[in-house]
Amino acid sequence: MEQSLNEMLQIRREKLSSLQERGKDPFKIEKYDRTHHSKNVLESFEDLEGKEVSIAGRMMSKRGHGKASFIELQDQEGRVQAYVRQDRIGEEEYADFKTYDIGDILGIKGEVFKTQRGEISVKATNVTLLSKSLQILPEKFHGLKDPDLRFRQRYVDLIMNPEVKEAFLIRNKATKALREFLEEKGFLEVDTPILNTIAGGASARPFITHHNTLGIDMYLRIANELYLKRLIVGGFEKVYEMGRMFRNEGMSIKHNPEYTAMELYQAYADYEEIMELTENIVAHMAIKATGSSKINYQGKEIDFTPPWRRLSMQDAVKEYAGVDFDTIKTDEEAIKIAKEKNVEIREGMTRGHVINEFFETFCEEHLMQPTFITHHPVEVSPLAKRNPQDPRITNRFEAFVNTWEIANAFSELNDPIDQKGRFMDQLKQREMGDDEAHLLDEDFLNALEVGLPPTGGLGIGIDRVMMLLTNSTSIRDVILFPTMKPIEKTEEVSEEE
Repeated sequence: MEQSLNEMLQIRREKLSSLQERGKDPFKIEKYDRTHHSKNVLESFEDLEGKEVSIAGRMMSKRGHGKASFIELQDQEGRVQAYVRQDRIGEEEYADFKTYDIGDILGIKGEVFKTQRGEISVKATNVTLLSKSLQILPEKFHGLKDPDLRFRQRYVDLIMNPEVKEAFLIRNKATKALREFLEEKGFLEVDTPILNTIAGGASARPFITHHNTLGIDMYLRIANELYLKRLIVGGFEKVYEMGRMFRNEGMSIKHNPEYTAMELYQAYADYEEIMELTENIVAHMAIKATGSSKINYQGKEIDFTPPWRRLSMQDAVKEYAGVDFDTIKTDEEAIKIAKEKNVEIREGMTRGHVINEFFETFCEEHLMQPTFITHHPVEVSPLAKRNPQDPRITNRFEAFVNTWEIANAFSELNDPIDQKGRFMDQLKQREMGDDEAHLLDEDFLNALEVGLPPTGGLGIGIDRVMMLLTNSTSIRDVILFPTMKPIEKTEEVSEEE
């Protein structure tokens, strides 16, 4: 079989050499004047019937006998049939055409008509080979199914699996809708550094690189939060950025080391206003991308229609774990109940850490419909403003859908003294082995001392939202080129968490 494949590949190269020797090298063609896409031809048949069009695309099938053939041409919009006859394009051109292979890229000029079977087609008067495919596409019926190969060779995946292309078209509609929504609300789109001297704005392990000229290590950003808040200090009142973030962590169906997030900040707004903004953003994206605020995800209906359920973290723990932390006042009591419930305990944990651990252990799995979890402990919210009534918790929320966290937001901490204290606490956690704890950012503290107005901030994990909108089970299905191990590495990366 391997020998047969090699022979077929060699034949394609020999066909190319023959064309080049006869002065018909397709790779010397720089452009092709196309008048229509496949979809235009099919949808505007009544207007185009009997008229000349020029189409271009990849030949996906070819059938015929003797001096006439039918082919299917695929472009970005879909597929359309072309009818190629020797007496219309000429004997020499037809002889060349007969040597063309599945996967070759052709330009076809001809007249729009309907076959006896009623299929809209283009009757070719000219066929031009625009690019020779030297590889062989997967067999029609079995296609490209191996996930690893699909992600490595996304270009072939897009050719062979139309639903893959559709998923990325949905993604494009959703991100476009997000930008339009925020523009209408008066938000300014900005760009902030990807290379940072301090990895800040989130609890995550960064990728480290080295700047040769400066002679210092630098970090790919794990979040853009601290730069965006600097812009609020500077006088911009509504800013957002959508772009790549980088976290040097595990890979799974929900995690890719390089992923897309959107963060926004609004001066003079609190977390409750941002909560309302969040549910409206996601509902708008769903409607624009899929036509409805209700979607079907893996057989379950998910309703993004606002308002979403609101539930404090302590109430969620009470509801799903049966533990009422209103009656547990000390760190010692919290650690004791955690041990009784077999909840993981680590050195240095406080009552707040235990509440968060209970939530992750017992509650997340129940959050199928869109739900806002509010009032996280201050220990796990180093950049969020304390709740005035209970300073042990923060005015923060996370949005959960299908048990996944898709958004994180809070009333931003703008007290530089409190912020420095929390940074120092984060440094202590790093000293105890937590390499995801925040680093001390002196310049950000200086910005807070200049003065940050009351501000609400939000971060949305775009890829997870796209998984829901495209009914995808892996984050790799919604990232065009996901991170992959080099092909010579034999060990597997687990697709499970």
